[in-house]
Amino acid sequence: MKLSPSALAALLIATPAMACTSDCPMMKSLHPGTPCEPISAAAAPSMATAPATPPMVMQARNLIEAQLQHGSSGTSIEPASTPVSMLMTSGHGWQLMLHGTAFVANNQQQAAKVPGQAERGRDAFFSTNWVMPMAEHRVGPGTLTLRTMLSLEPGTVHNREYPELFQQGETAYGTPILDGQHPHDLWMELAAIYDVPLGKRALFELYSAPVGDPAIGPTAYPHRASAGEDPLAALGHHQEDSTHIAFNVITGGLTYRWARVELSGFHGGEPAEDRWHFQPSTNGHNVDSVSTRLTVSPTADWTGQYSFAHIQHPEALYPTEDQQRQTASIMYHHTWKHAASDNAMGSMDMSGDMAGMDMAAMDMKHSAAMPGMSAEPSTDLSATFVWGRTKAEPLAPTSASEVANSYLAEARFKFLTKNYVWTRLENAARTSELELTPGAPLPIGFDEQGVGHVAAYSFGYDRDFAAGPHLVIAPGTQISFYRTPDALRSIYGNTPTGEAFFLRLRLR
Repeated sequence: MKLSPSALAALLIATPAMACTSDCPMMKSLHPGTPCEPISAAAAPSMATAPATPPMVMQARNLIEAQLQHGSSGTSIEPASTPVSMLMTSGHGWQLMLHGTAFVANNQQQAAKVPGQAERGRDAFFSTNWVMPMAEHRVGPGTLTLRTMLSLEPGTVHNREYPELFQQGETAYGTPILDGQHPHDLWMELAAIYDVPLGKRALFELYSAPVGDPAIGPTAYPHRASAGEDPLAALGHHQEDSTHIAFNVITGGLTYRWARVELSGFHGGEPAEDRWHFQPSTNGHNVDSVSTRLTVSPTADWTGQYSFAHIQHPEALYPTEDQQRQTASIMYHHTWKHAASDNAMGSMDMSGDMAGMDMAAMDMKHSAAMPGMSAEPSTDLSATFVWGRTKAEPLAPTSASEVANSYLAEARFKFLTKNYVWTRLENAARTSELELTPGAPLPIGFDEQGVGHVAAYSFGYDRDFAAGPHLVIAPGTQISFYRTPDALRSIYGNTPTGEAFFLRLRLR
């Protein structure tokens, strides 16, 4: 089944009709020294019948608060101060949330036309998109969160890839994807999360997902605030965060104040090309791979992580190879100014405890009645720095290990409430797969080798326009410049470029 990008846009526009309020997380705040307590079920009737407020966000103040928002991919965490925008309603003791983003894009990738070589530049009209429904309920001593993430990209990205020069990873029609990015699965995540407070400053979390995101790497690029306006995947995706769709994931995590340690088991094989369904596996998606991650958050504006993973047989084209992956990242967010609707909040002190707050007694028509609430930022900055390293380990003792490193720096700056500028700067290792003819099968006995690093520099701008009470759209454009490694200049030329023109849709 194929969906046109315009049909996807119509679906996303219709979705907000299900929601009745705007943006806020579903738990009481956890200021250091206060208990971990979700919003009580008694508050639900009042919240469910409350009128819609102006666009509002709640920014967490510490690592545990950010963890309990569950607004990122898997169990990864962005800086606590990063605004989380989601639609919310409640009923029968359940808190229900929804957020999502879609891009409808025309992407034009241009490389030199080299005689005797297949043309590498292409253009395409496509949509990348995701939507994340969540439900939370108090169960025993903790809080149960049920969450799924869905994408229509199997229908809105035609021919099983969209063009992106120098991108490689996974397959289309049984051949390696070259100069293109694969779509995500319909089922990007289906997970249950159970959070249990351990005293006033600690939290235990158990994450279980038949399809989900193990504890590897930073927040995946589709869900990072710093990449929130960029319609394309990072070139280093397969060294940094490609495991954000994995099978049979089980993760345990322990958080104490500003530090968190996690351990995951999961199935190492990447998704196959049948992206509309849960995918079968010859070994039943056995848990055969492991990862661990340390996350620290010394302040509300900073988060860092280091992770290590052993991944068994991840790539379909190289079934005898395992991978060791290391990643390290630093994420930053800071808000300098809130939108004008902050005036309704007066000089309220939002730094105090909220543990004793009675949500049911609050008048949600006025933002000043909501401690911790603020208007969405009118001026803020999100930035991410990532190092990813993948070491391929062939089972054959005569084959050498291949190491690929990638480096990423990206930032998004919001100003005057509705305007965004951003950049993504990358230096990523590429392999001899890019010397093959696109669309051709992998040659028998092919020995993949590193051929150098490609540099990519992307810059973009878009602007928000309200399209409804819970939907904003933003027309935008992005331009990318590439620096070709010496070994590939006879194929791509010296300085290929890419331009994207898009409409971004976001629930709020």
